[in-house]
Amino acid sequence: EREMEEYQYPREDYFTEAAAGDDFIGVQAYLRTFIGKDGPVPIPEDAERTLTGWEYFPPALGIAIRHTWNVAKCTPIIVTENGIATADDRRRIDYTFDAIAGMHDAMDDGIDVRGYLHWSLLDNYEWGSFAPTFGLASWDRDTFERHPKPSLDWLGSIARKGVMAR
Repeated sequence: EREMEEYQYPREDYFTEAAAGDDFIGVQAYLRTFIGKDGPVPIPEDAERTLTGWEYFPPALGIAIRHTWNVAKCTPIIVTENGIATADDRRRIDYTFDAIAGMHDAMDDGIDVRGYLHWSLLDNYEWGSFAPTFGLASWDRDTFERHPKPSLDWLGSIARKGVMAR
């Protein structure tokens, strides 16, 4: 435990501690990364990966919310980014469902989460390429016409109804 704290601080918590008492603090979560004494530990070979090569790990959002809440001394939270780069929109729905479920569990435990922003509405130019598709809608590069994916309607229905279902 003490060894992890040695590598974690001040890299992770310095700015989070500084935000304590602010109007809110933004949380962005996509993945988990284990840090060893020599830096990031490689992802296991058999782990599911996203189009960015990150580990598919929806619980990252709930973990980040809980960690931020504790370190920032109960400062209200807004999720400013959460999503997945995938070509399979069913996996986007699965990932987002599990991420939001973790956020909801944290809220049930009394953590003040005031908003959630999904990354991203549109597939975009990300990390030097158009390949990692994070969007709830794709678009035609010639006509710029937008093409909503099923995940857009799915996430919108949660916002409209206030009920989570796959």
